[in-house]
Amino acid sequence: MLFEKITTENLLLAIIIRSDYKKEGIEFFTNDNDSQQLGYMNRPEGYVIEPHRHNLVAREVHLTQEVLFIKSGKVRVDFYDNEQNYFKSAILEKGDVILLSDGGHGFKMLEKSEMIEVKQGPYCGDIDKVRFTAVEEKDLIL
Repeated sequence: MLFEKITTENLLLAIIIRSDYKKEGIEFFTNDNDSQQLGYMNRPEGYVIEPHRHNLVAREVHLTQEVLFIKSGKVRVDFYDNEQNYFKSAILEKGDVILLSDGGHGFKMLEKSEMIEVKQGPYCGDIDKVRFTAVEEKDLIL
């Protein structure tokens, strides 16, 4: 599957875009009102995006969302709902992108891995997250 939404009980946990995803033009995987926007562009040589800047617009962010780009390696992502119940896992490989939208998540590096992370700021330290017990390997759903 080249593009996948991970959902449980109407809660969007994540959006995964695989490295071999390809489409002409532009596609956004998020809604206009989502806190973090994730899109894909495929433009021909010579295509121009006019110079622009973004206006200062007050936004209220209640939940930190993250986008991870897997630069190298292989990573298992474990997904949890907001009550810290394990839902399922997915394997990400070089070139894959994931938006972690809601719920909880944990990671295990299955190979030496490099990731680039983008999230809203400012970072609030320990008050920014709740840590909890990970799913046991024997209970994984892939």
